[in-house]
Amino acid sequence: MAMDMVSVIMPVYNSGRFIEDSILSVISQTYSCWELIVVDDGSTDNSKDIVEQYVKKDSRIHLLQNYKPLGIPAIPRNIGIQQAKGRFIAFLDSDDIWFPTKLEQQVRLFNHKKTAIVFSNYEKMNEEGLRAGRIIKAPDTASYECLLKGNVIGNLTGIYDVAKVGKVLFRPIHHEDYALWLSILKKGFIARNTNTVTALYRVRKASVSSRKLAVLSWQWNIYMNVEKIGIIKSAYYINYACRALHKKLI
Repeated sequence: MAMDMVSVIMPVYNSGRFIEDSILSVISQTYSCWELIVVDDGSTDNSKDIVEQYVKKDSRIHLLQNYKPLGIPAIPRNIGIQQAKGRFIAFLDSDDIWFPTKLEQQVRLFNHKKTAIVFSNYEKMNEEGLRAGRIIKAPDTASYECLLKGNVIGNLTGIYDVAKVGKVLFRPIHHEDYALWLSILKKGFIARNTNTVTALYRVRKASVSSRKLAVLSWQWNIYMNVEKIGIIKSAYYINYACRALHKKLI
């Protein structure tokens, strides 16, 4: 049986310290039917040179370039999505790492007709790549209503099925991955967890995702202006996010 292609989208901006490990983690996948679309967002370091070396070695790797930084990862990701040829679209930032069986474990879960997204648990590491067993576990499944309570889908683990939902693009807003997953599940699909750890997320000192308090305002914006669920339901769901944040801070 022919394997369905996975298009892996990797935005890059000045990631010369880390990008080689990220690329190698894709090359090492036991599921071999993939393409890696790297979108360089005007890097001024050696990121592009490193990618070009791998483009020469592996025909599955492609480099697209913006010569002027666009400032937010949503736009480079959308450029990659628009060029993607695969049935499935997955995301890996240029400082994160996948474990070798990540795609193999995930693709087989799409057999369920209602499953449009598959995701996994993941482990955190520090900027230097040191691990301390900090596993982020998510629920077995997620529906639209479940996801409104908070984003349980780590973007570095998420993969969606273009055959079921078409090419879904990111909105140019903060917390864009959360809005993307909501837009897919709102159509009546579910997301399934492999219930395994398939990736390493690098916590950077300057990481956007480390600004936890800002995430609450971004989430509120999504409730009110993207999902348009109204102030009462927005307040109801933001309460879950506040409690989750409190647990992380204590």
